[in-house]
Amino acid sequence: MLKAYQQQNGGLKGIIVGEHDEIPPAALWLDLFNPTLEERRKVDQTAGIELPTRADMEEIEISSRLYQEGESQFMTAMVLAQTDTDVPTADAVTFVLTPERLVTIRYIDPQPFRTYALRCERSLISVNRPDMVLMQLFDAIIDRVADILEKTGGDVEIISAEIFTPMAMGARDFQAVLRRLGQKHGLTSKMRESLLTIGRMLTFLTQAVDNKQHKEVRAHLKTLVRDVQSLQDHSTFVAGKLSYLQDATLGLINGEQNNIIKIMSVAAIVFLPPTLLASIWGMNFQFMPELSQGWGYPLALGLIVVAGLLPYLIFKRRGWL
Repeated sequence: MLKAYQQQNGGLKGIIVGEHDEIPPAALWLDLFNPTLEERRKVDQTAGIELPTRADMEEIEISSRLYQEGESQFMTAMVLAQTDTDVPTADAVTFVLTPERLVTIRYIDPQPFRTYALRCERSLISVNRPDMVLMQLFDAIIDRVADILEKTGGDVEIISAEIFTPMAMGARDFQAVLRRLGQKHGLTSKMRESLLTIGRMLTFLTQAVDNKQHKEVRAHLKTLVRDVQSLQDHSTFVAGKLSYLQDATLGLINGEQNNIIKIMSVAAIVFLPPTLLASIWGMNFQFMPELSQGWGYPLALGLIVVAGLLPYLIFKRRGWL
């Protein structure tokens, strides 16, 4: 899908460009979502550039993700999507900034793009240059990451309280806790990857516009860089806490397992002497004098009880139970 945004009534108005439609020459922002080959060619001809392919966007080398051709900057960053589901993802989104327009290429539908497009439809966006559209898109993306990070931090605090609240043995489902920690750890890792690529992109863009006349863009970029740095620090803290909670949960699981094994070991030792005595008196020997005596049965029961209680009392006195 190709959507073109151009100035209208003081804001940006988006229209879907059909297969046989021409791209509006005054469009400030061209948004390509799962583009077809024809849509890519149409943008190439209109903007006078060659858009990177899907394979180019997935390259991990910085030189393949951040480069300049003439007066156009090509930048690719990992952007989060589906963060409200159990399977969040981060995929490459390419931003191409030319003197006339901004072109975005994406194969996911992140929340910031939907939010910004909705603000454009409501005429809440007032820009007249493509670089300012890019700045506002960055604002939306970074604000979204901040919201996700804040929510993740709150969820981690809830899980932490659940782990360390004193409860009876077996009352907590540590397997479920580990799964939740793993999900949060995966989301945090994707956030850190996204922030890293966005930070690199902002640094590259700062150098690219350093000699341009628009001072407000440079000032905006500096603010965005500071925001990304603070979010990176916060995400590092959250990741460290998640690792600590995972280690603590595994330690509590091992502790519970050790307690269970200890109880079973003590039970086996407690029942071992009575079992030995019962085995002796259960033998089919012809001559066992105590079996013919009247006190033999009470004596056997008494010795079995004493043999069972004595190891228990010894263990209790030593603090092993």
